[in-house]
Amino acid sequence: MTSQSPRIYTYKITFEEVPYYYYGSKKERYCNQNYFGSPVTNKWCWELYTPKKQILELFDYTDEGYEECLKVENRLIKPVYNTDPYCLNGHCGGKISLSILRESGKKNGKKTAKYLMENKLGIHRWTKEQFIENGRKRGNISKNLKIGIFSLSKEERIENSKKSGKRAYELGVGIHALTPEQKGEAGKIGGKIGGKISGNRNKELGKGYCGLTKEERSKYGKQGGKISGKIVGPQNRDLNRGICGMTKEEKSDAGKNGSKTTNSQKWMCVETGFISTPGPLTHYQKSKGIDTSKRIKL
Repeated sequence: MTSQSPRIYTYKITFEEVPYYYYGSKKERYCNQNYFGSPVTNKWCWELYTPKKQILELFDYTDEGYEECLKVENRLIKPVYNTDPYCLNGHCGGKISLSILRESGKKNGKKTAKYLMENKLGIHRWTKEQFIENGRKRGNISKNLKIGIFSLSKEERIENSKKSGKRAYELGVGIHALTPEQKGEAGKIGGKIGGKISGNRNKELGKGYCGLTKEERSKYGKQGGKISGKIVGPQNRDLNRGICGMTKEEKSDAGKNGSKTTNSQKWMCVETGFISTPGPLTHYQKSKGIDTSKRIKL
């Protein structure tokens, strides 16, 4: 056997974040084949955590060497199989049909998940902050290694999203399993949660709206109002909505009521103490060169 020859060996898989382990054997197709085991019932552990491989023993690259390798593998697994909860091996010795593997995988997967949850092992021992931090770490690792979604181009991601959305729609799962009322309620809840999280984060970091001065907020608010007015106005006119859907008499009544409400309000300039209704106070402040936002409602 040369340094470039394929190998037959037993190995042990451990994980950086958790105390689980897995024994296996491998007959390489080529030298240094990248291989980290082929678990069936506990594959989730490879997906959640960072596996590391240790080669335990090398064997002759012959049929006899491979048979000896399998015997050693069984001797490694047998003492801990079904006795040590940290052992991830799903079977010991012999071969199992794919149908049995699939069935046992479902059952053992549920048992394992229940065991981990009840004993607060694996991800169930993490706090909310640890979930977030570990998620970021795994995301950064995937990004740096360009694996998972990061191995796809922008066009491939868009195409996969379209396929997933179409598939979910055809099967009536996910959001497509909800009634219009349930979708609306879920949207409201999601909006509140997302808004609260984003708002708190922006407030802490001084980003977005929370990073603007009072003058900048007033300035951008006016600009946004003008832009929105240009967009919403034509839409309301075309759809006969809002004021565009009122009769001449309704517009007149609405204007009178609005004037009464506005004229009943009293505002005071915080710099000079001048008190008036909103419109006249605006003219007064502009004539004095005072910022029109410097007012309080009485």
